[in-house]
Amino acid sequence: MTSEKLKLGILLPTRGLLLDDERPTNIQPVLDMAKQVEEAGLDSVWVGDSLTAKPRLEPLSTLSAIAAQTNTVRLGTAVMLMGLRHPLLLAQTMATVDLVSQGRLIIATGIGGAFNDAQKKEWESVSVDASRRAGRLEEMIRVIKSLNKGENVTYHGRHFDIDDTVMLPVSGRDSGVPILLACHGRSKVRRTQIQRAASLADGIISISDTPDEYAEVVKDFHNAVSNGGRDLSEVQTTMYMTINMDENVDKAKSDSEEWLLGYYGAIFGAADGDHLGILKES
Repeated sequence: MTSEKLKLGILLPTRGLLLDDERPTNIQPVLDMAKQVEEAGLDSVWVGDSLTAKPRLEPLSTLSAIAAQTNTVRLGTAVMLMGLRHPLLLAQTMATVDLVSQGRLIIATGIGGAFNDAQKKEWESVSVDASRRAGRLEEMIRVIKSLNKGENVTYHGRHFDIDDTVMLPVSGRDSGVPILLACHGRSKVRRTQIQRAASLADGIISISDTPDEYAEVVKDFHNAVSNGGRDLSEVQTTMYMTINMDENVDKAKSDSEEWLLGYYGAIFGAADGDHLGILKES
């Protein structure tokens, strides 16, 4: 794992497209950017996710369009709010995009972080209890992983009741679509995040950490994976870093901090991503 070559990717502006024009009629610039990333020899392109709080192009249909115009670049979500969806429909969509892309899909997901009014409304609009989103996500991962392997699934949990169900199509990969879980070094629930990822996921993604913080998260994650009896070759680690380039270093730093705090809220501000106190374990 430690000797693996560093791979670089780019986040595509699927939200920026709507910031420029609330009703865009042409998404080709996003697709062209993905093709340029591939031509430049980079490893991956990524897209964000939100229903109503931070409007943008729907991630999986966007990645499917990109898959049709590229050949090698990997396609990821960073990060998808899986809990806003139903696992059966999401499993089918994930498998379809993975087939369209010939096995290039990666799903990075998280429970959702700093809750402002718009984000609370986003969960309410799909009739999901946001206070139970952590347990909902765990159940979704278990169900989706089984469905994407073609298994006959019967599952009864707090959030989902599924009987004798096989979902087709399935991913073309025996292991299914890899799922990464968000883990943050500054989070008050960091230990819980890491244990959840080590037991359920195929890796982690860190969004708000500095490189030093990320290194500590990776160390703790690898320890948790090994202690759980898994081999480190089974998991991957990804760091999402926002970069601001300016000839004035101080201005670049201050502008970045202002933007990140405004966009990510409590996650970036060293809280637990749930400063309103609405998160329950299950």
